[in-house]
Amino acid sequence: MVVTREDEGLARAAVEGLLAGVELTPKPGLPDAREADLSGLRWSALALEPGLAAMAAAARRTGEPGKGLRGELGAIGRSTERDMARADGGAALHHGAVWPLGLLVAGAALAPGGTAEEITGLAGRIAAHPDGRAPRRPSPGSAVSVRYGAAGAKGEARAGFPHVRRALAALRTARDGGAREADTRIAALLTVMTTLQDTGLLHAAGPYGLREVQDGAREVVAGDLPLDAFDRRLRERDLHPRGSGHLLAAALFLDAR
Repeated sequence: MVVTREDEGLARAAVEGLLAGVELTPKPGLPDAREADLSGLRWSALALEPGLAAMAAAARRTGEPGKGLRGELGAIGRSTERDMARADGGAALHHGAVWPLGLLVAGAALAPGGTAEEITGLAGRIAAHPDGRAPRRPSPGSAVSVRYGAAGAKGEARAGFPHVRRALAALRTARDGGAREADTRIAALLTVMTTLQDTGLLHAAGPYGLREVQDGAREVVAGDLPLDAFDRRLRERDLHPRGSGHLLAAALFLDAR
């Protein structure tokens, strides 16, 4: 597969969005610069770049958001997850980030210079196709999606990433209000947390854990709960809204284009 400079540029921008999300501090319930060592998170993120570039190349070569591209992206994504696991010693520190970032990188490759709405729409059209080569065993996320009727990562993608679009709108609103850049990104993250049906949280903590994250994020947005108190609550109760973190990274990728 021929990977162009444009493909590499898209992959690099996606990884930079992920790194920007990692380094944003403080992030309620998520790893950030207060951690003793962020090097593992950074190394894990960088391991995704070749796979994301290959996804962009596949989209550029295929030229349409069809079933064939969906199958290619699935195969590349699974290989990229394995590469990431080797890079971080099996910790899979960014497990799940490949799905939104890969689809959006592919959408951006299909629509050079396209708007966020065009790119998320194309990503949704790709995700709407079944992946015939996907493992037959259901993932924990898909299992809880069925159990609780949650949209999950697949539903988010097939709908054209509505939470990524909401995060982008939150970034614009906060900037228009004169907020510092770090605060605009926190506002975007909290906006996602308020309504995202995070199947990772559902799997780990059930509907009560998910509701606690959503309700707490709403309280912070409304000014009724300090951010640091919300962060302590999530860490004390071992609640980690990683899905929201991945969608923030996706929004930062589209925002930086």
